[in-house]
Amino acid sequence: MSYILQTNHLCKTIDGKELIADVNIHVKKGEIYGFLGPNGAGKTTVMKMLTNLWKPTSGLVELFGKTLEPASYEVLKRMGSIIEFPTFYEHMSGKENLKLHCEYMGYYNKGSVEEALGMLDLTDAGEKPVKSYSLGMKQRLGIARAILCRQELVILDEPANGLDPAGMKQIRDLFQMLSTEYGMTILISSHILSEIESIADTIGIISHGKLIREISMQEISKMNTAYIELTVENTQKAAYILSDKMNLKNFKMIDDSKIRIYELSAATQKISKELLLNGVEMTSITKHTESLEDYFLKLTGEVERSC
Repeated sequence: MSYILQTNHLCKTIDGKELIADVNIHVKKGEIYGFLGPNGAGKTTVMKMLTNLWKPTSGLVELFGKTLEPASYEVLKRMGSIIEFPTFYEHMSGKENLKLHCEYMGYYNKGSVEEALGMLDLTDAGEKPVKSYSLGMKQRLGIARAILCRQELVILDEPANGLDPAGMKQIRDLFQMLSTEYGMTILISSHILSEIESIADTIGIISHGKLIREISMQEISKMNTAYIELTVENTQKAAYILSDKMNLKNFKMIDDSKIRIYELSAATQKISKELLLNGVEMTSITKHTESLEDYFLKLTGEVERSC
Protein backbone atom coordinates (compact mmCIF):
# COMPACT_ATOMS: atom_id res chain seq x y z
CA MET A 1 0.00 0.00 0.00
CA SER A 2 1.24 3.50 -0.84
CA TYR A 3 1.06 6.22 1.79
CA ILE A 4 0.87 10.00 1.47
CA LEU A 5 3.11 10.23 4.55
CA GLN A 6 5.37 7.71 6.19
CA THR A 7 8.47 7.64 8.34
CA ASN A 8 11.17 4.99 8.23
CA HIS A 9 13.10 4.31 11.44
CA LEU A 10 12.85 7.98 12.43
CA CYS A 11 15.16 9.00 15.29
CA LYS A 12 16.04 12.29 16.96
CA THR A 13 18.77 12.85 19.55
CA ILE A 14 19.57 16.21 21.13
CA ASP A 15 22.52 16.75 23.50
CA GLY A 16 22.95 13.01 23.86
CA LYS A 17 19.30 12.47 24.82
CA GLU A 18 17.24 10.25 22.56
CA LEU A 19 13.87 11.98 22.07
CA ILE A 20 12.53 9.80 19.24
CA ALA A 21 13.55 6.19 18.59
CA ASP A 22 12.71 4.15 15.49
CA VAL A 23 9.28 5.66 14.77
CA ASN A 24 7.46 4.25 11.73
CA ILE A 25 4.22 6.09 10.88
CA HIS A 26 1.98 5.26 7.91
CA VAL A 27 -0.74 7.72 6.86
CA LYS A 28 -3.09 6.86 4.00
CA LYS A 29 -4.45 9.47 1.58
CA GLY A 30 -7.75 11.01 2.64
CA GLU A 31 -7.79 9.66 6.18
CA ILE A 32 -7.77 11.39 9.56
CA TYR A 33 -4.84 10.07 11.58
CA GLY A 34 -4.86 10.64 15.34
CA PHE A 35 -1.39 10.91 16.87
CA LEU A 36 -1.73 10.24 20.59
CA GLY A 37 0.66 10.24 23.50
CA PRO A 38 1.17 11.55 27.04
CA ASN A 39 2.78 14.95 27.52
CA GLY A 40 6.47 14.72 26.65
CA ALA A 41 6.00 11.52 24.64
CA GLY A 42 7.51 13.06 21.50
CA LYS A 43 4.47 14.06 19.41
CA THR A 44 5.62 17.62 18.68
CA THR A 45 9.20 16.47 17.99
CA VAL A 46 7.94 14.06 15.34
CA MET A 47 5.67 16.71 13.82
CA LYS A 48 8.56 19.18 13.63
CA MET A 49 10.50 16.62 11.62
CA LEU A 50 7.50 15.93 9.36
CA THR A 51 7.33 19.63 8.51
CA ASN A 52 11.11 20.06 8.07
CA LEU A 53 11.49 22.36 11.08
CA TRP A 54 13.87 19.84 12.64
CA LYS A 55 16.09 17.37 10.82
CA PRO A 56 16.14 13.71 11.89
CA THR A 57 19.27 12.34 13.51
CA SER A 58 18.62 9.23 11.46
CA GLY A 59 15.81 7.71 9.45
CA LEU A 60 13.64 9.20 6.73
CA VAL A 61 10.41 11.11 6.23
CA GLU A 62 8.56 10.38 2.97
CA LEU A 63 5.93 12.81 1.69
CA PHE A 64 3.89 12.14 -1.44
CA GLY A 65 6.24 9.27 -2.30
CA LYS A 66 9.44 11.35 -2.06
CA THR A 67 12.06 11.57 0.66
CA LEU A 68 11.91 14.87 2.55
CA GLU A 69 15.15 16.79 2.05
CA PRO A 70 16.34 20.13 3.54
CA ALA A 71 15.45 21.85 0.24
CA SER A 72 12.07 20.17 -0.32
CA TYR A 73 10.30 23.50 -0.69
CA GLU A 74 7.83 22.46 -3.39
CA VAL A 75 6.67 19.46 -1.39
CA LEU A 76 6.02 21.65 1.64
CA LYS A 77 3.71 23.84 -0.46
CA ARG A 78 1.34 20.89 -0.59
CA MET A 79 1.06 20.89 3.21
CA GLY A 80 -0.60 23.04 5.85
CA SER A 81 0.35 22.90 9.52
CA ILE A 82 0.15 24.21 13.05
CA ILE A 83 3.09 23.20 15.24
CA GLU A 84 2.74 24.16 18.91
CA PHE A 85 1.14 27.63 18.66
CA PRO A 86 0.20 29.54 15.48
CA THR A 87 1.99 32.89 15.09
CA PHE A 88 0.87 35.90 13.09
CA TYR A 89 1.67 39.51 12.36
CA GLU A 90 -0.27 40.84 15.34
CA HIS A 91 -0.79 44.39 14.01
CA MET A 92 -2.38 43.07 10.82
CA SER A 93 -5.95 41.82 10.56
CA GLY A 94 -6.84 38.16 10.30
CA LYS A 95 -7.80 38.65 6.66
CA GLU A 96 -4.50 40.40 5.88
CA ASN A 97 -2.54 37.56 7.49
CA LEU A 98 -4.35 35.02 5.34
CA LYS A 99 -3.86 37.06 2.17
CA LEU A 100 -0.14 37.28 2.92
CA HIS A 101 -0.03 33.51 3.38
CA CYS A 102 -1.61 33.09 -0.06
CA GLU A 103 1.19 35.26 -1.48
CA TYR A 104 3.82 33.07 0.19
CA MET A 105 2.19 29.94 -1.22
CA GLY A 106 1.55 31.33 -4.70
CA TYR A 107 -2.16 30.61 -4.29
CA TYR A 108 -4.55 33.08 -5.92
CA ASN A 109 -7.99 31.49 -5.78
CA LYS A 110 -10.49 34.35 -5.53
CA GLY A 111 -12.68 34.17 -2.45
CA SER A 112 -10.54 31.57 -0.67
CA VAL A 113 -9.67 33.89 2.26
CA GLU A 114 -13.33 34.74 2.88
CA GLU A 115 -14.28 31.07 2.58
CA ALA A 116 -11.65 29.99 5.11
CA LEU A 117 -12.71 32.71 7.57
CA GLY A 118 -16.31 31.60 7.18
CA MET A 119 -15.45 27.95 7.78
CA LEU A 120 -13.85 28.89 11.09
CA ASP A 121 -16.57 31.36 12.15
CA LEU A 122 -14.20 34.33 11.86
CA THR A 123 -15.98 36.41 9.23
CA ASP A 124 -16.90 39.19 11.68
CA ALA A 125 -13.37 39.23 13.12
CA GLY A 126 -11.60 39.17 9.76
CA GLU A 127 -10.99 42.93 9.65
CA LYS A 128 -9.80 43.17 13.27
CA PRO A 129 -6.09 43.12 14.22
CA VAL A 130 -4.92 39.72 15.43
CA LYS A 131 -3.61 41.27 18.67
CA SER A 132 -7.27 41.70 19.69
CA TYR A 133 -8.04 37.98 19.18
CA SER A 134 -8.58 35.57 22.05
CA LEU A 135 -6.52 32.37 22.26
CA GLY A 136 -9.36 30.39 20.73
CA MET A 137 -9.75 32.86 17.86
CA LYS A 138 -6.02 32.68 17.11
CA GLN A 139 -6.26 28.92 17.10
CA ARG A 140 -9.15 29.02 14.63
CA LEU A 141 -7.24 31.49 12.47
CA GLY A 142 -4.29 29.11 12.50
CA ILE A 143 -6.52 26.29 11.29
CA ALA A 144 -7.96 28.59 8.61
CA ARG A 145 -4.43 29.30 7.41
CA ALA A 146 -3.52 25.60 7.45
CA ILE A 147 -6.43 24.69 5.15
CA LEU A 148 -6.57 27.95 3.16
CA CYS A 149 -4.73 26.80 0.04
CA ARG A 150 -6.54 23.44 -0.12
CA GLN A 151 -3.42 21.55 0.91
CA GLU A 152 -3.40 17.82 0.32
CA LEU A 153 -1.93 17.11 3.76
CA VAL A 154 -2.65 19.06 6.95
CA ILE A 155 -0.59 18.47 10.12
CA LEU A 156 -2.07 19.93 13.30
CA ASP A 157 -0.47 19.90 16.74
CA GLU A 158 -3.22 20.09 19.39
CA PRO A 159 -5.68 22.04 17.21
CA ALA A 160 -8.32 22.18 19.96
CA ASN A 161 -6.12 24.34 22.24
CA GLY A 162 -8.11 27.27 23.61
CA LEU A 163 -11.41 26.13 22.11
CA ASP A 164 -14.62 25.75 24.09
CA PRO A 165 -16.80 22.62 23.64
CA ALA A 166 -18.87 24.27 20.89
CA GLY A 167 -15.70 25.30 19.07
CA MET A 168 -14.28 21.80 19.38
CA LYS A 169 -17.41 20.31 17.81
CA GLN A 170 -17.23 22.86 15.00
CA ILE A 171 -13.61 21.92 14.29
CA ARG A 172 -14.42 18.21 14.46
CA ASP A 173 -17.21 18.62 11.91
CA LEU A 174 -14.92 20.72 9.70
CA PHE A 175 -12.17 18.08 9.69
CA GLN A 176 -14.64 15.36 8.76
CA MET A 177 -15.97 17.50 5.91
CA LEU A 178 -12.47 18.32 4.62
CA SER A 179 -11.57 14.63 4.69
CA THR A 180 -14.73 13.27 3.06
CA GLU A 181 -15.61 16.07 0.61
CA TYR A 182 -12.22 17.57 -0.25
CA GLY A 183 -10.09 14.44 0.15
CA MET A 184 -7.67 16.15 2.51
CA THR A 185 -5.42 13.98 4.65
CA ILE A 186 -5.28 15.25 8.23
CA LEU A 187 -2.80 14.24 10.94
CA ILE A 188 -3.82 15.50 14.38
CA SER A 189 -1.98 15.23 17.67
CA SER A 190 -4.16 15.58 20.73
CA HIS A 191 -4.51 14.74 24.39
CA ILE A 192 -8.33 14.93 24.14
CA LEU A 193 -8.95 11.28 23.36
CA SER A 194 -12.73 11.60 23.01
CA GLU A 195 -12.25 14.08 20.17
CA ILE A 196 -9.87 11.76 18.32
CA GLU A 197 -12.11 8.77 18.93
CA SER A 198 -15.03 10.49 17.20
CA ILE A 199 -13.20 11.45 13.98
CA ALA A 200 -10.02 9.39 13.45
CA ASP A 201 -9.71 6.56 10.96
CA THR A 202 -6.33 5.42 12.30
CA ILE A 203 -4.41 6.18 15.47
CA GLY A 204 -0.73 6.01 16.34
CA ILE A 205 0.18 5.87 20.03
CA ILE A 206 3.59 7.16 21.07
CA SER A 207 5.18 6.86 24.52
CA HIS A 208 8.73 7.69 25.63
CA GLY A 209 9.65 8.54 22.03
CA LYS A 210 8.58 5.16 20.62
CA LEU A 211 5.53 4.33 18.55
CA ILE A 212 3.96 1.52 20.55
CA ARG A 213 0.91 0.88 18.37
CA GLU A 214 -0.58 1.92 15.04
CA ILE A 215 -4.10 0.65 14.53
CA SER A 216 -7.35 1.56 12.80
CA MET A 217 -10.32 2.64 14.88
CA GLN A 218 -12.29 -0.11 13.16
CA GLU A 219 -9.89 -2.70 14.56
CA ILE A 220 -10.16 -1.17 18.02
CA SER A 221 -13.95 -1.35 17.83
CA LYS A 222 -13.77 -5.04 16.93
CA MET A 223 -11.34 -5.94 19.69
CA ASN A 224 -12.77 -3.78 22.47
CA THR A 225 -13.82 -6.01 25.31
CA ALA A 226 -17.35 -5.49 26.52
CA TYR A 227 -17.88 -6.42 30.14
CA ILE A 228 -20.46 -6.38 32.89
CA GLU A 229 -19.37 -4.68 36.11
CA LEU A 230 -20.94 -5.67 39.44
CA THR A 231 -20.70 -3.72 42.66
CA VAL A 232 -21.43 -6.11 45.55
CA GLU A 233 -21.01 -6.34 49.31
CA ASN A 234 -19.18 -9.67 49.26
CA THR A 235 -16.99 -10.34 46.20
CA GLN A 236 -15.84 -13.75 47.42
CA LYS A 237 -19.38 -15.03 47.75
CA ALA A 238 -20.40 -13.41 44.46
CA ALA A 239 -17.45 -15.05 42.71
CA TYR A 240 -18.50 -18.43 44.09
CA ILE A 241 -22.06 -17.96 42.75
CA LEU A 242 -20.82 -16.87 39.32
CA SER A 243 -18.41 -19.79 39.04
CA ASP A 244 -20.24 -22.68 40.69
CA LYS A 245 -23.90 -21.77 40.24
CA MET A 246 -23.77 -20.03 36.84
CA ASN A 247 -20.70 -21.76 35.37
CA LEU A 248 -19.09 -18.43 34.35
CA LYS A 249 -15.31 -18.62 34.07
CA ASN A 250 -14.18 -15.35 32.46
CA PHE A 251 -14.49 -12.80 35.24
CA LYS A 252 -12.14 -10.83 37.45
CA MET A 253 -12.33 -9.33 40.94
CA ILE A 254 -11.20 -5.70 40.51
CA ASP A 255 -11.22 -4.68 44.19
CA ASP A 256 -13.12 -5.43 47.39
CA SER A 257 -16.46 -4.45 45.87
CA LYS A 258 -16.21 -4.80 42.09
CA ILE A 259 -16.25 -7.77 39.72
CA ARG A 260 -16.01 -7.62 35.93
CA ILE A 261 -17.56 -10.38 33.83
CA TYR A 262 -16.14 -10.70 30.30
CA GLU A 263 -18.53 -13.35 28.94
CA LEU A 264 -20.77 -11.51 26.49
CA SER A 265 -23.38 -14.26 26.59
CA ALA A 266 -24.08 -13.52 30.26
CA ALA A 267 -27.39 -11.72 30.77
CA THR A 268 -27.47 -8.96 33.41
CA GLN A 269 -31.00 -9.91 34.47
CA LYS A 270 -30.02 -13.53 35.06
CA ILE A 271 -26.87 -12.52 36.99
CA SER A 272 -28.87 -10.15 39.20
CA LYS A 273 -31.52 -12.77 39.92
CA GLU A 274 -28.99 -15.48 40.79
CA LEU A 275 -26.99 -13.26 43.13
CA LEU A 276 -30.09 -12.01 44.94
CA LEU A 277 -31.50 -15.53 45.31
CA ASN A 278 -28.21 -16.57 46.95
CA GLY A 279 -28.13 -13.68 49.39
CA VAL A 280 -25.50 -11.48 47.70
CA GLU A 281 -26.26 -7.79 48.17
CA MET A 282 -25.66 -5.93 44.93
CA THR A 283 -25.36 -2.13 44.63
CA SER A 284 -25.14 -1.90 40.82
CA ILE A 285 -24.76 -3.87 37.62
CA THR A 286 -23.77 -2.10 34.40
CA LYS A 287 -22.54 -2.99 30.91
CA HIS A 288 -19.36 -1.32 29.63
CA THR A 289 -17.37 -1.17 26.42
CA GLU A 290 -13.73 -0.11 26.37
CA SER A 291 -13.25 3.37 24.95
CA LEU A 292 -10.21 4.69 23.11
CA GLU A 293 -9.17 6.19 26.44
CA ASP A 294 -9.26 2.76 28.11
CA TYR A 295 -7.22 1.29 25.26
CA PHE A 296 -4.74 4.18 25.36
CA LEU A 297 -4.26 4.03 29.13
CA LYS A 298 -3.79 0.27 29.01
CA LEU A 299 -1.05 0.50 26.36
CA THR A 300 0.79 3.47 27.85
CA GLY A 301 0.48 1.96 31.32
CA GLU A 302 2.17 -1.20 30.10
CA VAL A 303 5.02 0.90 28.67
CA GLU A 304 5.35 2.86 31.93
CA ARG A 305 5.63 -0.36 33.94
CA SER A 306 8.31 -1.75 31.59
CA CYS A 307 10.48 1.40 31.78
